[in-house]
Order: sequence, then C-alpha cells, then structure tokens
Amino acid sequence: MKKWLTIAIIGLVAVLLVFRLTLLLVKGGGGGGSGSQRPAVAVETAPVLFGPIKEIRRFTGTIFPYNQYIVAPKVSGRLTEITKRIGDPVEEGELIARIGDAEYQQAVREAEANMKIAEASLSEARSQLDLARQGWERAESLEKKGMVTSAELDAALSEYDARKARFQLAQAQVEQRRAALESSRIRLGYTRLTASGPGFIGERFVDEGALLVPNAAVVLVVGIDLVIVRTMITERDYGHIERGQAGDVLVDAFPKKRFSGTVARVAPMMRESSRMAELEMEIDNGSHMLKPGMFARIEVVTSERDSTQIVPSSAVVERGEDTVTFVVPYGEDVARCVKVTIGIVTPDFTEIIEPVINGRVVTLGQHLLEDGSPVTLQEKESGAADTPDAEKGEKDIR
Repeated sequence: MKKWLTIAIIGLVAVLLVFRLTLLLVKGGGGGGSGSQRPAVAVETAPVLFGPIKEIRRFTGTIFPYNQYIVAPKVSGRLTEITKRIGDPVEEGELIARIGDAEYQQAVREAEANMKIAEASLSEARSQLDLARQGWERAESLEKKGMVTSAELDAALSEYDARKARFQLAQAQVEQRRAALESSRIRLGYTRLTASGPGFIGERFVDEGALLVPNAAVVLVVGIDLVIVRTMITERDYGHIERGQAGDVLVDAFPKKRFSGTVARVAPMMRESSRMAELEMEIDNGSHMLKPGMFARIEVVTSERDSTQIVPSSAVVERGEDTVTFVVPYGEDVARCVKVTIGIVTPDFTEIIEPVINGRVVTLGQHLLEDGSPVTLQEKESGAADTPDAEKGEKDIR
C-alpha cells in the first residue's frame, strides 16, 4: 500500500512540473520571442537638464597665521615693564617690554670715557709725530749742508718712525674704543623689546619682575590679516588639485558664513608614512574672524561647467565595461540603452558629455531593463528633483 502511495505522489509531482513548464513556454511566446511581447517594466524617469554643475572636493584642516614670531631678549636682566596682554594689537616697532638697563647705561658711559681717553692719546701721538717729522726734515736739510752727521740724521729718522708707529697704535685704539662704545649702545638698545612686524599678541609667557636670560620667550605675536588653512590630500585627490583653484572654508564658530580663498601651495611629494601630501589655502582675513587653531572644513572647486547636459546620477549605470543610461524617447513606451561619456559627477547629478539625449532617462528600475524593453512610466514629479540648483549640483563627489 505504501509503495503505491509513493508512486502516486511522484506521478502527481511530475504532472505538475510538466504543466508548469508548458505555462512558462506559452508565456515565453515560443518561436522568436520578440521584445514587444515581454511584460512592461514599471520605471521612474526624469528629464534631461541643461544647467551649471560643479565638482567639489571636501577636506578638513586647521587654520594657521600667515606669520608669527616670538619676542625674546638678546641680553639678560629683570623685566621691568610689559605693555601688552593677549589679544592686544601691535604695530611694527612698537614697544612691548623693557628690561632694567642701569647696568647697560653704565657700560655706555664707561665706553664713552674710554673713547675720550683714546682720542686724547691719538691727539698727543699726532703732535709728537709732527715734531718728529720736523726734526727729521731739519736734520736731513742740515746733513746736506754738512752741519750734522749721518748718525744724527739716522737718529732723527728713527725717532720719526717710532712716533709714526705710536700714532698708528693710537688710531687703532680709537677704532677699538669706538667699536666698544657702539657695542655697549647696541646692548643698551636690546633692553627695549619691540615688535618686528604688525599683528596681535597670541600668548604671553612672563610677567613683570621675571629674571630673563637671552632668548627667553616673552610674548608670541601672530599676523592674521591673511591666514593659511593646511590640510592633507590623498593620492586620489592629488591629480585634481592645482594652484589657483577657488574654494571655501567653513568653521564651527560661524556656521552660516563661508570664507573664500584660493589654493596657494601643494606639496610636490607624498609623505611616505601616510601617502598624503600637504595643501595650503590662503584666506583674506581682514575681518579677523578666523583665528589660528580653528578646525576648518575646506571645499575646493576642482571642475566647473556653466551650462551642460545633466542627468540624475541614479540614471547612469555600468553594464560590463560601458557606462550607459536608459532613455525613454518622447512618445514611446520602450527603453533604449544609450552608451554615454560622462564628465563631472556629483552625488545627485552627472554631466553627460555625449551624446545629446532626446527623451527622459530612467532613474529607477534599470536592473530589469534591456535595450528595447517595454516600460510603464511612473514619473517622480518633483521640481526639486529636476532642478540642479546650487545646493544639489555642487555636492562633494567623495
């Protein structure tokens, strides 16, 4: 009994399989099976647009001052005055701090006294040289008349040479004392610490009364009329970044404001450790709103078209080695597979360089389509979806 029941079940399954196969063959149309007999595929479409599009690459970086320097003394001493605190503006040559200078003023007075002594010695040596020259010239004249001996003439010449040497020594001593005086005056000038360039006090390291040694930092001055934004770019982005490209910088402190700048420098090498290169962007900061150390988001426009053929990025697909889009020509209900050459690509829109597309492009349902597939249009009617405005057409492609 069980054996017959098993045979009956197997037979029933076989009949059902044959019936199902027959239905599939009938639905397939048999014979040639033309595309017009295939069931229509429901798809969403969008129009082809003409408008602007930008390729923007985004990075993150840090803001740095265009220049900065530390004010530090060249001589030791006690800090007697400091005129600036953090945030205060400074001008070139403005006094920032002063070191006690009593010792250095005394050194100048001593050098001036030594200078006077050296000048007096020079004056005396000059007088003695003049007398020695006169004595030698007189002895030389008398020797020609036979009134003095050759020995007396030689003695007069030796005296002249000696006085001449002493005069030259006195001249050298004057130059030495003059140099010492100038040095003492320079050291006295070092007790006044002044700004070597305009900017703002970014940091103050000491207070009045501190005992300073040479090169001890007193304040940090930063110039922020122009700022630099530094970031690192990958090898994938390197080929798209060039000097002079426009870009915007956004900071958390002013979320609704965009600061315009340009790419100023790109490193000519990749760092081996990170495989990244440094990029510098310069921003005019006349408002002084951007501060060094701020975290910055950078947007660099790497490519731009004022008016070009644009389709939604979802309409562009890869089929094998080709880039294609499915187009529903106006007045037809079939989809045509069109091979396209693309340009700028953003998350929302893609530039179609060629060919010129006549019809609507399929944005949803392409995976079910082949060239010539019948379609049922379910258009996504939305003005925002069909308009590549500044916000949608300028997205980051990363």
